[in-house]
Amino acid sequence: MTNLTEDLHAHDIRELKGKLHHLKPVVIVGANGLTQAVIEEIDRALETHELIKVRTLLSAGEELTDIAHKICEKTNSALIQTIGHIVAIYRKNVLAEE
Repeated sequence: MTNLTEDLHAHDIRELKGKLHHLKPVVIVGANGLTQAVIEEIDRALETHELIKVRTLLSAGEELTDIAHKICEKTNSALIQTIGHIVAIYRKNVLAEE
């Protein structure tokens, strides 16, 4: 798998950030953390929407950037932005192009 972030240019990221404002979180990482079920739900949401927000309920000792990088690694997606308890990620839907 390739690192999707390397394929995005600065203007692509700016454009995606502009689209984020109107989006609501579609997945919540709850008290149980980043479980396999949560990863699968994020994966399904990326297939459908390409650009999503994920809300995290951080516990003591957890860092938003750590969770964000784990999500991106496990879903082969690109981190667009983290703010507050929100992680914004993107993965191009290659099936939509066919």
